[in-house]
Amino acid sequence: MKEYNITIVATNNPKIIKLEANHFLVKGNYEYKNIDEAKNSPLAQQLFYLPFIKTVYIASNFIALERFDIVDWQDVKDDVAQQLVEYLNAGEPIVHEEQDQKKQPVSVYAEVTPNPSVMKFVCNKRIVPTVFEFKNIDEAKDSPLAKALFHFPFVKEVFFDENYVSVTKYEVADWEEINMQLREFIRDFLGDGKEVVSAEAIQKTKETATENQTQSQYDDTSQQIIDILEEYVKPAVASDGGNIMFQSYEEASGTVSVILQGACSGCPSSTFTLKNGIETMLKNMMGDKVREVVALNG
Repeated sequence: MKEYNITIVATNNPKIIKLEANHFLVKGNYEYKNIDEAKNSPLAQQLFYLPFIKTVYIASNFIALERFDIVDWQDVKDDVAQQLVEYLNAGEPIVHEEQDQKKQPVSVYAEVTPNPSVMKFVCNKRIVPTVFEFKNIDEAKDSPLAKALFHFPFVKEVFFDENYVSVTKYEVADWEEINMQLREFIRDFLGDGKEVVSAEAIQKTKETATENQTQSQYDDTSQQIIDILEEYVKPAVASDGGNIMFQSYEEASGTVSVILQGACSGCPSSTFTLKNGIETMLKNMMGDKVREVVALNG
């Protein structure tokens, strides 16, 4: 029988602590707001008997707990961790996970990008209708997949496009150490049929895009630049795990400003690509109207 140990890890949110186990606990990701929602998790039900537990989140090798304001974690975290160790070492069930027959066949492969800090995980299915970028876990509140990925301590940023996930890592880990873990996690998440981005967030993004399109009356030059970026630049940038968006055109100086996202944001080679690729292309196609392209990291 496995012997479990628990490590208490603080998070950016003072109301939430993370209890990391030395063995994997579950295959999927589970979030429970109350004891009724926790019918398939005997462990979560036990935790809800503690009067200060507000939310229980169980995933891979950790359990995250959100508290009510009636206590401070400093006063109770050691007792909670000890109870958890005793529960796990007694061999009690954690989550009654559904059988694999309900899983969808999903394949995911990892692809390197020009940015050494970013890996692109490509899926054999469409996962989102448009791009989404998350710089931290707070921004990921409407994306169950991004939120789950941010619980890995080495994940810095998450970017989604139609059929792939770009993950930016901190320097604390090498891709050789974490590549397989992330790839399997994303594959299992999608295979379980879980929501990548909430339907509400997708609808809101569509409405915002429509509103911006209605309000923005670009001049002819700006529209030409947008068309060139869409046709010639975006597909190449997407293949590298990133995205480029038109920001503005200043006629007096001939300056085009663009926003870089995903693998392109902060990429060491992005300046070279801008100057020798996009800028050269726009100059050739637009003549004297374009003199310089500058990038803003998304």
